[in-house]
Amino acid sequence: MIEISGLSKAFGKVQAVGGLTLTAGDGQITGLIGPNGAGKSTTFRVAFGLIRPDDGRVAVDGRDVVRDRLEAQRRVGALPDVRGLYPRLTAREHIRYFGNLHGLSGPVLERRIDQLVALLEMDGFADRRARGFSRGQELKVALGRALVHEPANLILDEPTNGLDVVSVRAVRHLLRTMRDAGHCILLSSHLMAEVGMLCDRLVIINRGRVVAEGTPERLRAWAGSDDLEEVFVRTLATAGADTDAEGRSACPI
Repeated sequence: MIEISGLSKAFGKVQAVGGLTLTAGDGQITGLIGPNGAGKSTTFRVAFGLIRPDDGRVAVDGRDVVRDRLEAQRRVGALPDVRGLYPRLTAREHIRYFGNLHGLSGPVLERRIDQLVALLEMDGFADRRARGFSRGQELKVALGRALVHEPANLILDEPTNGLDVVSVRAVRHLLRTMRDAGHCILLSSHLMAEVGMLCDRLVIINRGRVVAEGTPERLRAWAGSDDLEEVFVRTLATAGADTDAEGRSACPI
């Protein structure tokens, strides 16, 4: 479980996240969606333990990402928006290195690497250096790194961006399988069709705050549209124009 409570983070005069609260439960795929600049990537970076919040708390399975950072990081697989591959390492060496960081080694690690190479269809480039990889190949390696230690929780920023159709279907199947096995998955995507197909629950944010949350079905019913793109647009418009006396959105939260 990933719990975010009252999270705030500013960069100079820019308030990237302002009082964000949400919970991503076990056995669910939770979609965090919003326009560019809404605070999604900043929220994920705090949850990864890469940056410290100004206020609020993020916990992974009850482990605070600031006070107990290493233990929290052991419990999460992270796919950041910047993949950050080392150009001189092969795909297999990337996954092995991250496995070592998580305390894996020997035959157990090698079997896990072979599983991920097969699962993510990396056979054709697993032993090539990363310099010159396509975006899809980079993403597959980054996914392999995130999954090598079989984490109970996943935080994925645009997990299918740059993949071909066959690979997209394979990743979606993998995420559903992990959800059904009880994993907690928190992801962001700009692809509303993907969000609608994958997510059990949606959290829509704007300007660093939650403006609506609920199941896709509940949000569709509230907006009066089966089209999630239309739901998204209407939610943002309502959140900006229709608030109560305390400044809360009229959208379902």
